[in-house]
Amino acid sequence: MPPDPSPLSLDDAATYAAWHDLKLAGHPSRLEDLVVEVRDPRRLSAAEHAAILDRCRRANMAIYVGDTGEDPDKEIPRRLGEQFGLTRLDHNPGADEDAITAITIQSDALHRGYIPYTDRPIAWHTDGYYNPPGRQIHAFILHCVRPATEGGVNGIIDPEILYIRLRDRDPAHIRALMRADAMTIPPNIVDGVELRPASTGPVFSSGIGGQLAMRYTDRRRNIQWRDDRATTDAVAALRAVLEAADTPRFSATLEPGWGLICNNVLHSRSRFSDGAEPDPAHGRLLYRARYYDRIAGT
Repeated sequence: MPPDPSPLSLDDAATYAAWHDLKLAGHPSRLEDLVVEVRDPRRLSAAEHAAILDRCRRANMAIYVGDTGEDPDKEIPRRLGEQFGLTRLDHNPGADEDAITAITIQSDALHRGYIPYTDRPIAWHTDGYYNPPGRQIHAFILHCVRPATEGGVNGIIDPEILYIRLRDRDPAHIRALMRADAMTIPPNIVDGVELRPASTGPVFSSGIGGQLAMRYTDRRRNIQWRDDRATTDAVAALRAVLEAADTPRFSATLEPGWGLICNNVLHSRSRFSDGAEPDPAHGRLLYRARYYDRIAGT
């Protein structure tokens, strides 16, 4: 029997064309189109849930504006996720015991040297790009308890838009980036001890339910690309699309009680400051929950 139609198949131009047009027609054009006001993310009303799901279906992401303010309750992102079928949390090394990570400036031995726990900018990436294929991150929630005094702006791009831009340029780029050995993250070795083995996999793949999954980091060091002309050209094209002014993207600064729920979209972070004499107890604090699940219904 012939395979089921898939817009991700490079041999199925008709299905791709239909998905391509539907995707672009419904994709939000302004940050405001992603925003959903909610009372309490832990207990969404039917209308609030439907509004968030609508944004995630069209753009793979939504920004919720809640009334919880600086409430440090970690149940806020956890309960929100459960309402969208997000239950399988990733217990990554930097996470707390409950698998929800406090993103704040930290200098202890566990977090020292890792950019997310500093005030430095972070380049475009998807979460968990160093995870093995069996632990790929398909969704995450970023919940703000306290923003930085200045900076800390998140850039966000729908991976499906990036896929479309690349495929429309040249399908060969997609073919190269879907190879099982396209991108390798070298092992993480500290003081001679291997904390994480090397991780090899594709950039684009068919993930949960046949939906697009992406694994990428725009860092230029400590990364190994497949050594052939097709991959070199594809990576250059991908970076060109990321940098292009006409690539649809959003910039958001989360406020207390706000958050981003998404199917592991591409995101970046600008440098931030907590003031001339920052107080660690009152500095920038966000909670991050990473999932092996995809948002249900998207």
